[in-house]
Amino acid sequence: MFTIATNRFEKPDWLTTIFQLKGSVILIILPRILFFCGFTTAITLLYTLDFPIYFQKLGDLTTNVIYNLILGLLVVFRTNTSYDRFWEGRKAWGVLAIDIRNLAQEIRVGVAERDETDFLEKQSVMRLLSAFAIATKLHLRGEAVNDELKALLTPARAEQLEASSNRPFDIIFWIRCYLQKVLSKGEITESKVGAIDNMLNQLTGGVSGCERIITTPIPITYRVYLKRLILIYCIGLPFKTIPELTWWSLPIVAVVSFLLLGVEEVARELENPFGYNVNDLPLDDFCRTIASNVEHVLSLETQIELTPKKELQESLSGQLQLFSVSHM
Repeated sequence: MFTIATNRFEKPDWLTTIFQLKGSVILIILPRILFFCGFTTAITLLYTLDFPIYFQKLGDLTTNVIYNLILGLLVVFRTNTSYDRFWEGRKAWGVLAIDIRNLAQEIRVGVAERDETDFLEKQSVMRLLSAFAIATKLHLRGEAVNDELKALLTPARAEQLEASSNRPFDIIFWIRCYLQKVLSKGEITESKVGAIDNMLNQLTGGVSGCERIITTPIPITYRVYLKRLILIYCIGLPFKTIPELTWWSLPIVAVVSFLLLGVEEVARELENPFGYNVNDLPLDDFCRTIASNVEHVLSLETQIELTPKKELQESLSGQLQLFSVSHM
């Protein structure tokens, strides 16, 4: 059964976070930082040897108000756009989890069981909800049917999913077919079917929302333009600082390039949140939690024991007495 880990409530240590490499982009952008530092070293060496530098006017771009304004706006917009995609993916999976939990309870309670065969069939359909979450994860990652998914399906259904182009929608179709079957047999009411149908529609909407993130990348013209602006800025910066600071330009270029390249790389990390990177959504954990919730619902008893009338009257009488005393 899923429980919230206690370490989720621990606040990360400030100093430890600064030097943490896991999840950081420093190792990714380090070669680019070293390139700009090497370029700065070469220009500084030429300057100290009294070689003429003909591109000093290029350094004026780094203090140009219009250039800095455009660069700043584009960097902020790039980061916000990527985080919006990340958060939209998280909200979509939140909707999937809520609807699957509700569907598991609705099917468990709302569909009558006349014999052992009915219960086994209902159990199989409820496990299709867990299979839906796993199939959605694999669908978003572009992966084939794996053993984790096959364990929740019959061999025939597993074979059918292997040939499918959209496995989550196939699973929803199977659940709808089951609902139509039990409705025709009088094992579920039309109102229950309507409620379940609405939740199935929301599952479809959740998958479609995730697909929208996958199939709508950041426009390449925007990405190229931002990278070129950063390149021009980092190339021009040494020409502005070297005449005044000489070798001190090296750490300045390193820090500035780390800031610009780091923010741009963070945005790139977040724009597709469905992969395996440490900064991506923990889809494997989501699927395990959903499967655990479904199995928990399967283990619950559906028969409600009614409280005897006399015991209920005594309980209500005691509650009224406590209420009267507390308001005297």
